[in-house]
Amino acid sequence: MDTLLHTPTSMAKRPCPLPSSPSPSSPPPNPNKIPNMNNQVGNLLQTFLNLADSNSLSIDQSFEHLLDSSSCDADQSLLIDRALKLGSILLEAGNRSARKRSSVHNSLTWALPPDLTIKLFSMLDAQSLCYAAATCSMFYKCAMDPLCYANIDLTTVVPKVNNAVVSTMIQRAGKALRSLKLGIVPSPTMSRGSCQPLVYGIRNAVEVSNFSWNDKKTRQGKESSTLTRYCLTPLSGDKGAAGAVLRGLHLYNIERIDNTSLCGALSACPSLLDLEIIGLHVDLRQTLVSVSMNCPLIERLFFESSKTGRDDSLKIPTCVHLVNNCPNLTSLALRGFKLYDYNLRILVKGFRKLKYVDFSTSYSITGSFLRNLGGDMGGSLLEVLIFRDCMHLKELEVARLFTSVLAGDFRFLRYLDISNREGLAAAGDSYGRCYSSSIIPTKQVLEERPDICLLAEFPSEGSFVDVGQMTDSDISSQSSQLSSRASDGEP
Repeated sequence: MDTLLHTPTSMAKRPCPLPSSPSPSSPPPNPNKIPNMNNQVGNLLQTFLNLADSNSLSIDQSFEHLLDSSSCDADQSLLIDRALKLGSILLEAGNRSARKRSSVHNSLTWALPPDLTIKLFSMLDAQSLCYAAATCSMFYKCAMDPLCYANIDLTTVVPKVNNAVVSTMIQRAGKALRSLKLGIVPSPTMSRGSCQPLVYGIRNAVEVSNFSWNDKKTRQGKESSTLTRYCLTPLSGDKGAAGAVLRGLHLYNIERIDNTSLCGALSACPSLLDLEIIGLHVDLRQTLVSVSMNCPLIERLFFESSKTGRDDSLKIPTCVHLVNNCPNLTSLALRGFKLYDYNLRILVKGFRKLKYVDFSTSYSITGSFLRNLGGDMGGSLLEVLIFRDCMHLKELEVARLFTSVLAGDFRFLRYLDISNREGLAAAGDSYGRCYSSSIIPTKQVLEERPDICLLAEFPSEGSFVDVGQMTDSDISSQSSQLSSRASDGEP
């Protein structure tokens, strides 16, 4: 207790008097003396920086001695605050100067001028571009050029991208935006002309990549890694500047996009040439109506249903409006829908520039819409016809197609796929499956039209496979090339 009540021998320091404010009548500083003051500060700073080579213990002792010489606690606190502030200022100045020197060094050693650097950065994927921007201030300045974001590809195998990322990329692109790809793709190596289904749910991606579904949940202070129905809203921002110049839009398996959000995005894209929609929960009829109303320049339309065989919303008026309002269409793919021959006849016959057709995995197609086509009646420019796994495609209609090819129709046809894992539908019974080389003149077509790549894969019993001695990789490659040529409008 006596120890606790012991009075220290040193006296408490007296409080400091309040500093007097400068007199209002004090004259302003003389500008002629500022250069001299700068010189003095520079000399003083040089002397101060020379202390960096001194022993840290001696500096600590000197600073403690300076504090002890102060007359009151307030002066000591002021000295400590000033020391911390000066240290922070010097640290920031040193880092800034280091960055400037590095930037100058990079600009001298980097072989490419800014315009070629921007061109090079525009070829990078989004993640690599962000890494380059973080390298130095010179690369950052080049990476912020709108041309680097002209073709935005944010597709992933697992959910990684959210609305904020999409919005930032579109804002950086501005009026330079030309193409946008969003969503989840089954495999980054899958080609655009592949006949394999591309519909893929988020949970499928989670299972394949061992991605934890809990990682998708929004945590406090963090953005969800899921695209919502508002992910395309930035296309309409800034009075629709970005959407007005967009040429290509590819959307893959974004589960939360609905009819309203998709149609709203298409209304902001009057210059759209290439539209690819896979695995979205949207209606075929409403989507085609929106395309015909808002995208008159469309040249390529690829649409794969998320619910195979259940969407039968396509009607005759929709087909007529699409043909009349979008005359430049050269590539049409409607996969996994319930389609009827009379609707397809309107489309194939109406699009005079059509070169690429893919109705794979669609229901109710018998093939009767191809009668009398391939000549003056329409479809004469067709280069690619794909009917893979069309459940109701009839053997008799395929035979008629082959006969018309032998008669000289479909002169530009280069690729034909009639493969079906269950066989073709019998003439009298759509549920009966068959394939007969005596009815379908496959051999004659291959002999008289060796320029056609014919793919006819059927069940092992009664099957016939003749691909002109081509390997699977050759067929896949040629299919992809033909798809690209048709979409680009090449002959």
